[in-house]
Amino acid sequence: MRLVFAGTPEFAAQALDALLAAGHEVVGVLTQPDRPAGRGMKLQASPVKQRALAAGIPVAQPQGLRLDGRFGLDAQAAQAQLLEWAPELMVVAAYGLILPQWVLDLPTRGCLNIHASLLPRWRGAAPIQRCIEAGDVQTGVTIMQMDIGLDTGAMRLVEALDLAADETAASLHDRLAAQGASLIVRALSCLDQLPLTPQPEAGVNYAAKIEKREALIDWAQDAAQIERRLRAFDPFPGAQTPWRGEALKVWRARIGAGQGRPGECLAIHADGPEIACGQGSLVLTEVQRPGGRRQPGGTLAAQWTVGGICGDWVA
Repeated sequence: MRLVFAGTPEFAAQALDALLAAGHEVVGVLTQPDRPAGRGMKLQASPVKQRALAAGIPVAQPQGLRLDGRFGLDAQAAQAQLLEWAPELMVVAAYGLILPQWVLDLPTRGCLNIHASLLPRWRGAAPIQRCIEAGDVQTGVTIMQMDIGLDTGAMRLVEALDLAADETAASLHDRLAAQGASLIVRALSCLDQLPLTPQPEAGVNYAAKIEKREALIDWAQDAAQIERRLRAFDPFPGAQTPWRGEALKVWRARIGAGQGRPGECLAIHADGPEIACGQGSLVLTEVQRPGGRRQPGGTLAAQWTVGGICGDWVA
């Protein structure tokens, strides 16, 4: 099939790889503009752009696609490019820009989205993180026929996936990326036989974008909720707590048996300090100091004080 692919991060790049391996003709790629990254903050191409250039596929990187918006000239150039590419279908995966109606209408067979949730649960920007944070035991991938709404289109193909008890956003991302790449190839192989199933009205919720401000641990929450957030925010934005005048990142914790004032260090164990939560406690088993590497919580045991409060230790 003659395709245009729209995507930006590694999640999308795996789908592009799978489409090329399956023999589809990807005539062009839309991806986000290069962004500064790394210690030197040098401009870096997205994973999708890197894959496309390696495969000799032309790339367009518009700042926006709304013809009536601030990026009107940029969008007009993108429109001309898409018309020249003349795709039968556009495959979209974590592109990062909302597609206006003119884009949805341009391919003769519309646009298919690879969405990392079992719609209508977790529409929106961060379905991987939010499902872990909420304690879901199952998620998956939905291949959706896109419409003008936010992840509201009809479902073409759905496949579920069970979450592991220690699932992190990093591990779930990798599993769903592989699942999404496989599922879009399968969907295109039998697209004419796939139904257009409207999403049910019941069970709709939204996965809000992850903000850096959410990284601060609220010790007044219950232990199970905090533990899920640690895993949901690994690797971004991480979770942190004030400690001895610095921001200590907490990557892993196990549920403890103690109870006390939220944020209070209740005990020192071999694998880390036990910190009281609003309900229950957590033993911090993997931490990271500013500028350092992740390390077992027990390596800092001598620097914790029983009875101290995390928030009170900021210099």
